Order: sequence, then C-alpha cells, then structure tokens
Amino acid sequence: MQLKKFIETTCNKPISECSNQELYLALLSYTKEQIKEKETPCNDKKKLYYISAEFLIGKLLSNNLINLGIYDEVALLLKGNGKSLAEIEEAEPEPSLGNGGLGRLAACFLDSIATLGLPGDGVGLNYHLGLFKQVFKDHLQNETPNPWIEKESWLHKTDTTYRIAFGGTTVTSRLYDIDVIGYNNRVNKLHLFDVESVDESIVRDGISFNKEDIAKNLTLFLYPDDSDEDGRLLRIYQQYFMVSNGARLILDECIARGSNLHDLPDYAVIQINDTHPTMVIPELIRLLMIKGITFHEAMDIVSRTCAYTNHTILAEALEKWPMKYLEKVVPQLTPIIYALDDMVRRNYSDESVYIIDKNNLVHMAHIDIHYGFSINGVARLHTEILENNELNNFYKIYPEKFNNKTNGITFRRWLLHCDHDLTKFITSLIGEGYKTDATELEKLLKFKDDKKVLSELLKIKQANKKVLKDYILTTEGIEIDDNSIYDIQIKRLHEYKRQQLNVLYLIHKYLEIKAGKLPKRPITAIFGAKAAPAYIIAKDIIHAILCLQDIIDKDPVASKFLHVVMVENYNVSKAEKLIPACDISEQISLASKEASGTGNMKFMLNGAITLGTMDGANVEIHDLVGDDNIYIFGESSEEVIEHYAKADYVSKDFYEADPELKAAVDFLVGEEMLAIGSEEHLTRLYNELLNKDWFMTFLDFKSYVKTKDQAFKDYEDRTAWAKKMLVNIAKAGFFSSDRTIAEYNRDIWHLK
Repeated sequence: MQLKKFIETTCNKPISECSNQELYLALLSYTKEQIKEKETPCNDKKKLYYISAEFLIGKLLSNNLINLGIYDEVALLLKGNGKSLAEIEEAEPEPSLGNGGLGRLAACFLDSIATLGLPGDGVGLNYHLGLFKQVFKDHLQNETPNPWIEKESWLHKTDTTYRIAFGGTTVTSRLYDIDVIGYNNRVNKLHLFDVESVDESIVRDGISFNKEDIAKNLTLFLYPDDSDEDGRLLRIYQQYFMVSNGARLILDECIARGSNLHDLPDYAVIQINDTHPTMVIPELIRLLMIKGITFHEAMDIVSRTCAYTNHTILAEALEKWPMKYLEKVVPQLTPIIYALDDMVRRNYSDESVYIIDKNNLVHMAHIDIHYGFSINGVARLHTEILENNELNNFYKIYPEKFNNKTNGITFRRWLLHCDHDLTKFITSLIGEGYKTDATELEKLLKFKDDKKVLSELLKIKQANKKVLKDYILTTEGIEIDDNSIYDIQIKRLHEYKRQQLNVLYLIHKYLEIKAGKLPKRPITAIFGAKAAPAYIIAKDIIHAILCLQDIIDKDPVASKFLHVVMVENYNVSKAEKLIPACDISEQISLASKEASGTGNMKFMLNGAITLGTMDGANVEIHDLVGDDNIYIFGESSEEVIEHYAKADYVSKDFYEADPELKAAVDFLVGEEMLAIGSEEHLTRLYNELLNKDWFMTFLDFKSYVKTKDQAFKDYEDRTAWAKKMLVNIAKAGFFSSDRTIAEYNRDIWHLK
C-alpha cells in the first residue's frame, strides 16, 4: 500500500494531525510490511550462527528505513506534513540488549552479514530490563530498571520453545526474533531466547531482586551483579540457557536443511563472541551424544564447527568458573568438561593450558581454544599481544588457528543515519558508491587542499555542535558553548580506559584557569559511561566527574573557559548525537589494554581527530592517517608490558616528582571536592591512584597534558584542522564492518 495512505489508514486521520507516537507505530507497522516482502527462504546449505551475550542494536526505525532504501521518501512525506522523522524516532524505546563495544560490534556485524548477502543469524537473550538505566543523584550513579519491551515492537514471537534443564530446575524457553535488514540486500534474524515465567515485579530498590528464583529472574538483566555467589551462579544459568537454546535451534535447522549431524560443519559455523557463550561447545557435544554419536566423534564435529573471538586480555573478562558452580547449575555438562580437560592433559604437560586448573577453576577461553578451529583477535596490535604474550602458550601449540580480524563499524548507521548533512556533502563530492564500498571515501583526498570544501566541513561540524548544544540543554538542563572545543570520551567506565586520566587533566586545567592561565578558546569536556554496579572504583570515578562538573559550573570565572558534562544514561541514541559534534576523540586507554575500540572509528568517520595512545585500533588509525592527523601520547604497549613484567611501576614516585600531577591528585580530596562530594568515594579513588594505579594513569600524565594542549592550540588554525578532519573521514573506510565480515567469511566461515 502507498505510504501516505498506509499511515492515514492506520492512524485514521491525516498525517498532520497525528502524534509522534501514532506516527512511530504506523511506521513500525509499515516497515514490517516492507521487510516481509524482502524475506526469502534460506536456501543456503551452510549458515553462520553468531552467539553473543549482548547485541547493542540501538533504535531500529531509521536504520531499517535506510537499509530498505525508503528513508528519504518517508522523511520527505513527513516533512511535507509538518512532521520530523528525527522527532518521531524519539518515541521509539532503545532495546536494552547490550552495554558496550562487544554488543555494538555484534550489532554492526549482523548488519554487515545481511548487507553482504550472507546467511547468518545472531543468537542471544531477550533481556527485559537490560543492563540498567543510569540515574545521577547526589553526584553518584544510581541504577534503576530499563524496561523497553512494548506491546508493539520489533520483536516477533515465534512458536519455537525448548525445555531447558538445570541442576534442580527446568524452564521453558520461547524464541523471539528481530529482523536484521541488510543495506539493499537480504533479511536475516537476531534470535533472542526468553523465559515466559520471567517476572519484572520481583525487582526492588533499584535493581535488586531475588537471584535464586531462576524461573522469574533468568532474562531480567544483562550481566547481573556478580559480587556475590548467587549473582555468579545466575550468570552461569543465563549463559547455559543461551547456548542450550542456541545449540538446539542450530541442530534443528541443520537437520531441516539436510544434515545428518555427522556432517554438521558443512551446515553450520558458530562464532563464539568472547567467553560468555563457551558452554555451547560441551552442550553441542552432549546433544550429539544423545543423538547416538560417540564422544570422540562429537568432539571432532564440534571442534570443526566452532570459532572463537577474543575481545580482551583483561583477566576478569577471560571467565573462570569454579567447577562446584558448574556442578550445581549444569551437572549434565561437567562429565564432558572433565573429559575435554583429560584429553588436553594427555597431550600436554604444561599446566597453563589445562581447562581445569589446580584450584578447580574451569577456564572458558581454554575450552574455546582447544576445541574451536579458529581464534581471532580484533585489532592487529591485540592479536600480536595474544600471540606473543597473553596466549603465547596456546599459539605455540596451534599457530594455524590464530588470525586477526580488525573490528569495523556499520558506517551507514554512523554516517548516513546520524550525520545527514555530512552524508549529503560527501555524496555531492564523490557520488553514492561509498555507501556500499566504504573505501571509496578515499576519493575525498583530492579535496584536501580545496578551501571551499574544507570551509563547508567546518560549517557542517559547527551545525552538529549546535544540535548537540540544544540536545544537552533539553535532556540534561546544561548549557554549553558551541564555539568551544568539544572534547568527548564516551565508552564503558573502566579503569583501563582511563577516564581518571582525563579527570586529572581537567582538574589541572581548572587550577591553571584559577591561577590566571586562560585557554585561548573555551573547552567542553563531555563524558558518557555506565559503571558496572559492583565496580566500586569505576563508580568513584563517575562521582569525581560529577563533583568536578558541579564545582566548575558554579565558578563564575572558570565556567567561562571550561565545562565538564557527564551525560546521564549514555546509550546508542546519545552516541548518535555526540559523535557528529565531536572535535577531539578521547581514546586514552593504557597501551596494550584496549583490544580494539570501535568508538574511535565512529569519531574519525564523522571528522573528529583522535587523541590517543598506541593501543587497539588506534595503531591502525595512526598508520592510515599519518602523524599529522592524529595526536599520539604515552608509552608504547611494549614498554607497558615490560613495566608489568618487571613490576617496576610505582605511582607514588610520579606523584612526588611532578608538582602539577600532585596538585591534580590532591584536589580529589581537597576542600572544594569534599564540600560537595563523598569523602568515602573520593578518598578511595585517591588512595587507589596513589598506592596502586594498576592502569598507570600517572605514567602518561605529563605526555597527555602536553599532547592535549598542543591539539587545542592546533585547533585555532581552522583550515589546517579541517584538513585533518577530511583525511580522517577519507581514511575511515577501512574500518567498515563490511570489510571485517568479508574477512571473517574468507578466512573462517567459508559461507557462499
């Protein structure tokens, strides 16, 4: 049905008289109809199953309209009737299915899999309340539920159900699907399993709930608080629920496509996204054995079906579960895990590669490495560190399994969707080809000395800054200066990402201003981040940011030159406003600790200049854009790794040797901060930095201050800065997730 007629029939009134909510629901229904017309049966023999604990998919309306090729038509119709598609999209709830880069990457990958016409579905869980909704009160992060599921949504309830048995209880699952629309290509699925007995009413006092009532809590929250035993057990319940459902669905679909299960690797490839889905390996072996296949053949089949992506070298992310927990939650898997470990012990004498260690902890990554056929890192530096350091013992055994797949982003969402003016301008310069082949962005380089083009880039950036200024005033009640430099750090709050380094710089800058040393141009430092509920130091860093924000806002002199803003409840929708407006992209993790990063890619695509360490994909960004178009500071990954090896880093030595650093650190527990902040939180952060500083904040402080000040100085040459912007945009095409997925398929999946 014609679009205008469809909307007016659905709403039973002219478009001009419809509310944004009514129009959103009508467009939701219309888009679903368009998707149905594009759906075709899966006639492919081999199919990918991408299993991940999170999929940070963001709002879907505009993204789906773009990928269906009807965004401009819809926007024009609405505009002609006095309506704004951007405002209508505000009525859409953001799915609470992910948290950080891991989940956003998974969402980008699904988009690119469909865009490249590959048969591949996502498999995960249908969390009702997500991670949590972040609320600031008394300069502290508070966690509240973040419900998103409405009667009308992108979720499609299916007839697929399974009985999933745990030790001591059994639940019935239900499969819900979300359509994944490729850009002018096929429609795949995101399969989300739920349990219909889930009960949102059991949540009390923020996000507290009875963690033992599995039937009611299983799909309530992403990453439930694991600071107690019940929370850790619940994570195992969730992970097994996800993989047991996924494994059954995979086997059912493969049988339906003609597999006899002995040939499963010809019909399925399973990509394990970090260690959360690791139990799919022993579960598949168990299910194949039930079908009459011997343990040894089942082990061989699964080892040729599963591949593993490592996202981090951080110890806490390489999951290790006590065997006693697994015996309680999944007793049916423990004999298989013991048998898998026994096979390793028969072949290798090196205890570091055993699955079960001397403390009876089960190393999930070790299962993936021994019983998967591929292990990949997510940036060149990250993979080198895995091979040469963190997983070197495994690399010596299985060098042929290791490979690198540098992460990418769905640039259609992060350019076409969230930066319309820049998209139109780029198209006017180089045509439409970059929308399907991002490397065509390099054609922009011929304009790098064109002053008209550079001037227009600056105008577009300024307009985006004004949009963000208005948005922050509306949503946060904070007024910022759109003629200031927007310096933005948005990512999960973790010590290794070093938001605390940024805080120390801002304190240093505040103290300079108070001493009369004024910046040439005002600076607006913007943060966005959630801290895990049990991550005490991360929450202390948020507290310090919010206290500093308040102090500067109330200072009549400093507030003219410096603003600190921490946006509340940072998510994909807020990122889509922040990223196009950014001047300087903060990518300041301790070298060797960030596997890749994907925010760095989104920022460069939108013309922000990276200020960062030689860490993760920053290394490849630096290679692409060159020394003149990025700001690199800090010690190298090799130097950092050597510091850890020698245990020679002492934060107090740096503190005592650098008066500017000492002044910034002391400010954390000085009179101004303690007057409005919590002594407990601020003192704990101060002591952590002074006596431990595991992620070497003080090590890079002097270099960070010098490099950041240079970036601010360089910003004043607007033409030269615009040239840096253009080079970054032109070189961002390499980081398309289309390229990443093509490499996965070429080297690992071998789909059609």
